[in-house]
Formats: sequence, structure tokens, C-alpha cells
Amino acid sequence: MPATAKAPTPPSPPIKRSAVLVVDDHPLFRRGVVQLLQDEPDLEVRAEVSTSSEALGAIRKHKFDLAVVDIGLEGSTNGIELTKYIKAEKPKLPVLVLSMHDETLFAERALRAGARGYVMKREALDNFISAVRSVLRGEIFISPNMSKRMVLAHLHGGGGETLSPIERLSDRELEVLQLLGEGREVRDIAQRLHLSAKTVEAHRAHIKEKLQLQNARQVARFANEWVRSQQPA
Repeated sequence: MPATAKAPTPPSPPIKRSAVLVVDDHPLFRRGVVQLLQDEPDLEVRAEVSTSSEALGAIRKHKFDLAVVDIGLEGSTNGIELTKYIKAEKPKLPVLVLSMHDETLFAERALRAGARGYVMKREALDNFISAVRSVLRGEIFISPNMSKRMVLAHLHGGGGETLSPIERLSDRELEVLQLLGEGREVRDIAQRLHLSAKTVEAHRAHIKEKLQLQNARQVARFANEWVRSQQPA
């Protein structure tokens, strides 16, 4: 008897790729992040930009499933402020914040701004991809150490007594402290943040009070030392 011909195997359905927006003002690092994402069969970088204004323009023009945002963007809007703007315009668009800064100081601020995750740039590459997939699944991604820290703070009524002075600074005050530590003058900071010089001076005065420093010179010295401590080893 003639052999029965086998029915052709139906082609596998194409893998759905999640569209990602990458926002980072360091071209080489941004290229590395884009390559990591593009190497994954289920991820697609639909746009890569370097500024907050370009990011907002992109989300108005294209549909994304995830925005990966660097916290240290140049210009008047840092990654935390950009996250707030993104959530105001696209409440359902999840944001993953990528940062070189210490998570103990910035992770909770990022989550309060509306981010769904926070991952440090010095983390292993596998952790970054895990963070991306966790956020895409609707989960919150932070490191185990940071998760324990936040749980303990919640159990102890917010941990207000254990907060370091820097943790008591507002997001804008922390941004001013960062710029002061980079050696920028009040007028330069005001122009960069689109604020008046008087407003920047008021932020500096609040920083001085919260950090229990004596004068503007001590604020500048403290800021410089703090910025240097934040640099990767």
C-alpha cells in the first residue's frame, strides 16, 4: 500500500515582541542597553532618545509597552521628573528606572513617582533583562535588599526616625544638591532647572537646615563629597 503522506506542520505563530522606549543621554551606554534588548526574541526597541522632551514626543507618536528611563538625564528634567510626566500622559505605560545611583536613596523616590521598577547600572546583565520582563508582567522590580528595607520601614511605621538627613530631602532638593556637588553655581542651576535664582537659593537653605550645616560653603563641600561617593568604584 502507498505510504500515507504526512500533513505539513503548520508554521509556528510569530513571537509577539514588546515595544520598548529607551531614554538615556549617554550614547555608548544607551547603545549597549538597546543591543541587550534587541538580542531578546520577545523584545523590540521601537525608539531610543537622549532627552525628556524627545521621550515625551516619542510616547505621543508611538505605542510602547515599556519605557526604560535613566535617572541622570541632562537638562531640566531628570529621570524621576520624566517618570511623573510619562505617568501623567500615559498612566498605563510602565516605567523601569535605570540608574548608577544608590538604590537606598533613589529607588523609593522612583516608585513614588510612578515607576514599576528600579535597577542599578552595575547590576548583572541578566538582572536587567529580568527586571524588564518582571515589569512587563505587571510586577514591581527592586532588589531583594531594597525590598527588605522597605518592608522593615513599613513595619516600623514608615521608619521616619531612621531616615538619614539626605533621605529627608525632597526630589528637587536632592537634584539641587547633586548639581551643587558637580560644582555648578546658583545661576547655572536656576537656568538648567528653569527656576529663578531665588528659588534655588531657597532650596539650598532648606538643604542646609535638613543637613544641619552652618552655611552655603558647608553645603557645597558636603554636596561635592556626596557626589563623589555616588560615583561607581
